[in-house]
Amino acid sequence: MQPKEYETNKGTVWVRNPGIEDIPAMIKLHRLCFPQMVAADGAWEEGELKSHLDVFEEGQFVAVVDGKIVGVASSLIVSMGRDPLRKHTYYGITDDGYFYNHDPQGDTLYGAEVYVDPECRGLGIGKVLYEARRDLCRRLNLRRILAGGRLSNYASHAERLTPEEYVWQVQEGKIGDPVLGFQISQGFAVRGVMPNYIRDPLSKDFASLIEWLNPDYQPQDSDDPKVRVACVQYKMRKVADFDEFAAQVRYFVETAGEDYGAEFVLFPEFLSVQLLSGLPPMGSREGIRKLSEFTAQYVDLMATLAREQGLYLIAGSHPVEQEDGRLHNSAMIFKPDGSHVEQPKLHITPSEKTWWGISGGDSLMVIQTPKARIGVLICYDVEFPEAARYLADRGVEILFVPYCTDNRQGYLRVSTCAAARAIENQIYVATAGVVGNLPDVPAMDIHYGRAAVFTPSDFEFSRDGIQGQADPNVETMLVTDLDISDLYRSRESGAVTPMSDRRKDLFEFRPKLSNEIIARGVEEGTIEGEEG
Repeated sequence: MQPKEYETNKGTVWVRNPGIEDIPAMIKLHRLCFPQMVAADGAWEEGELKSHLDVFEEGQFVAVVDGKIVGVASSLIVSMGRDPLRKHTYYGITDDGYFYNHDPQGDTLYGAEVYVDPECRGLGIGKVLYEARRDLCRRLNLRRILAGGRLSNYASHAERLTPEEYVWQVQEGKIGDPVLGFQISQGFAVRGVMPNYIRDPLSKDFASLIEWLNPDYQPQDSDDPKVRVACVQYKMRKVADFDEFAAQVRYFVETAGEDYGAEFVLFPEFLSVQLLSGLPPMGSREGIRKLSEFTAQYVDLMATLAREQGLYLIAGSHPVEQEDGRLHNSAMIFKPDGSHVEQPKLHITPSEKTWWGISGGDSLMVIQTPKARIGVLICYDVEFPEAARYLADRGVEILFVPYCTDNRQGYLRVSTCAAARAIENQIYVATAGVVGNLPDVPAMDIHYGRAAVFTPSDFEFSRDGIQGQADPNVETMLVTDLDISDLYRSRESGAVTPMSDRRKDLFEFRPKLSNEIIARGVEEGTIEGEEG
């Protein structure tokens, strides 16, 4: 998430997702807040916090005041089965603190921890973190938030009260508990008491089971974990102006959404280059710069279409000028509310460098949606296994690959590598390329494409590892349903299980992407409300 500003009666608090560089400050703050858990060997360690970011970065928050981390909230998504209020332990529900059991298909956001700098108590930091967590629950359309709340003063009352009696008296206001009392004030209801929840002397290892129900939750068909994807095999042809281009794009999005009920629509790489056919002839470098001037119109068109159809629109790619004057070949991913994020192409082909002067980006993003976690690699990027592995390690289930190739050899490079990425990472890979011709546009005059969706090669999936494939070099749209649960069945009990059989003892993967290593200018910093 982008940093979000929250106002409290004490001033402004910024909430954002943490990065690797924040981990030392988060550990230091946790140990400051929970010295008793340090003694009980229950404090966060670096490996655990790195795992949280790997499996569910979107569910981790830090609160920042004046450049200092003053609060932390940790969450994961779980599936509680037929009994969502069943008793459990902290170490079981969080997979011993590593969150490996995070389930993107679950319906419950589980609050693993909230802690606030003792020097910042009373500033509303805890309220802000709880509000950020509720915002996330609404955004992902999850049914509820569950947590195990520490009974932080129970040890002082254990000789005369059972845990249930203690909780009741806290609810009635007869006993003050800074944790449970705060959670109740945040709209949580107590659903029970759990013994042996966590090693915590002050709670005598007990915890309350608390629940917040999402009032905006829209029930999903739990028996149908399928995602409908439409891959547009888009024909390049001369257009007179932007309006004619927009009409062609609108036709495909409306057809995908209204006629076929698609939830994700993928357009090819360099979709917007068609606009150059309506301009006076110019050199390739001059043309690509001119094309970047259409960015605002391009964004407005795609945002409108995504909102109108209520779907995720992977709007091909478009040249976007950066602040330093460089051009990125960027895929824009539009959400149903019309907002969007940009994924730059990392690996630039020799022709892109020579003809257009395109520069490579240095970040990869994962987008959490209610149906699946997705990522995008643009054309040449899918020919490099490291990029797809990075995304798969962070939970991507569907990888979208918009591409633009001018001959069969180029198409085969992209499609063969896309199929390999699906097999080795046990994910779906959806591809879409351009067809047709633009005779008056240098470096974009001829095209060869064939939209396809590739799967792991195993019994759960279609024969030959191809979910669907369009006829080559004709304008059309490939529509298919992807069963996300098949991915997890394959990963757990497939004929081969490459995701779990990797030899991490022999090979180490160290990403150096800007979103992994860039410092955000936040210094070291976390108890108003805490779980766990």
